[in-house]
Amino acid sequence: MPRPPRRLPVPRSMIVAPQPEAVEAGAAMLAAGGNALDATLACALTQGVVDPLMCGIGGIGTLQVFDPKSGAHLVLNGLGTCPGAAREDMWADAFEGECSDGFGYRVRGYANELGPLAITVPGALRIFADAHTKLGRKPWKALFDSAIGFAEEGWIIRPHVHAMFTMDERPYGRLSYAEKLAYTEDGRRLYMRADGTPKRLGEAVRNPELAGTLRILARDGAEAFYKGEIGRRLVEAVQSRGGLLSLEDLAGYQPRIGVPIRLPYRGYTIALPEPPAGGVVVGEMLKILERFDLVALGHNTPDYIRVVAEAMKIAGRDKEEHIGDPDFHPPPLEMLLSDAYADACAARIRRGERASLTRVTADAQNTTHVSCVDSDGMMVSLTHTLAVPSGLIPPGMGFMLNGAMNWMDPRPGRAGSIAPGKRRYSSMSPTLVFKEGQPVVTLGAPGGAWITVAILQVLLNLLDWGMGMQEAVSAPRFSATSDTIDISNRIPRSTQKALEAAGYAVGRSYQSYAFAGVHGITLWDGVPEGGADPQRDGYAAGVA
Repeated sequence: MPRPPRRLPVPRSMIVAPQPEAVEAGAAMLAAGGNALDATLACALTQGVVDPLMCGIGGIGTLQVFDPKSGAHLVLNGLGTCPGAAREDMWADAFEGECSDGFGYRVRGYANELGPLAITVPGALRIFADAHTKLGRKPWKALFDSAIGFAEEGWIIRPHVHAMFTMDERPYGRLSYAEKLAYTEDGRRLYMRADGTPKRLGEAVRNPELAGTLRILARDGAEAFYKGEIGRRLVEAVQSRGGLLSLEDLAGYQPRIGVPIRLPYRGYTIALPEPPAGGVVVGEMLKILERFDLVALGHNTPDYIRVVAEAMKIAGRDKEEHIGDPDFHPPPLEMLLSDAYADACAARIRRGERASLTRVTADAQNTTHVSCVDSDGMMVSLTHTLAVPSGLIPPGMGFMLNGAMNWMDPRPGRAGSIAPGKRRYSSMSPTLVFKEGQPVVTLGAPGGAWITVAILQVLLNLLDWGMGMQEAVSAPRFSATSDTIDISNRIPRSTQKALEAAGYAVGRSYQSYAFAGVHGITLWDGVPEGGADPQRDGYAAGVA
């Protein structure tokens, strides 16, 4: 039977994100004549309202944007820096070990995770403002309308929000999120029930204090945060509790703004953020895997998983050894992304050699993403996060500050050790893909150390296997961020047994949709097609 005719108009613009309210905000901005950057920022500001453990103006992020009209192609890296008063040995005597899942470090009393000492200089709002100054179309004030509306009128607890509110990470060496929500009086009032438990599915959250903060930012710009009223109030809240963040830290914060890493892959060009973001890991895996006929191996067969997993382990090991803040430890990108190195790595995989990756330390899963494309072909990919949220909500301001000091190695003398002004590696990898100079894909993901391996597999699904975006983000994934190959619960047990028979340790996730939450848009023949990872709450919205 023939397919029924399409009745909906073909979209000319599109936005995708893990939160329905945030997608609504971005789509409204596109419909009002905003460009892809305006829509992305309106979406991101709303995410900070409706996903308060994932992101917000107290967080950090990385943004990639391509504007065909001006030819601008930029990456703005807003990862948090250690406060100027931080010392390399400040927790040397309190160090208790790495978290068992590799996400951060354990310090006595959770001082690097909960409260004022956990906070790095927030960079997200600075990159929002800098990107908007360069490429925005709508007035800055207009970006805040939806976020203010949701903060004032309220929003309801969704499944993924509830999952995070109730997650207990004490078995891994971190606190439960209920302890973060209850750390301040404002947190308890906003997000907890009278019985001391987090709000439940379907219950409403209203945050008029955050609406007031956002109104100040809409009126006065990001300078109110970095040099003005909001900055003074949040520094007072941090320092009164014994924290190190200062007005000088905020006023002096500068994001890294530059061009992306650009790599060829099977006739496409992959544009990736440079360190300390995670693009080099994605790029190294693609360079290695281009040496294999992956389609001949069969999608997610034991041989396919083995080859891809070995590339994951090699790149993960190289990240651990070489990648940190380039201002402190210049990374050997030319070597890691060279043809000669990729040839050598591929040869080792063909010989059956196995890389060893005993531990990957990376950011936690309190992260979110936005991808957007507009009718003029502007493409944006933004990933932002609270890292491990600190729990500290400055009184009367309505937003939580990041806890990214948990990423810094408390042991002196290491690549990831604490230093004033230093940034820690992050897996965040907002990605764009080009074909013959034209942008054809924007994607990215939340998900900690899984971000890079998930983006890799979606790129392979798109570019090697010819999947559509929704199929590509929904297909079963696996992960090798350690010596164990972890597989989603939709990969057949026969595949697991074949890998185990070959000598691999295999872990089966209880999740059907596992290992980060990729969201993206393709633009084949000028028609956008979006994909939202089913493990989150969002969707892709087209605007005609």
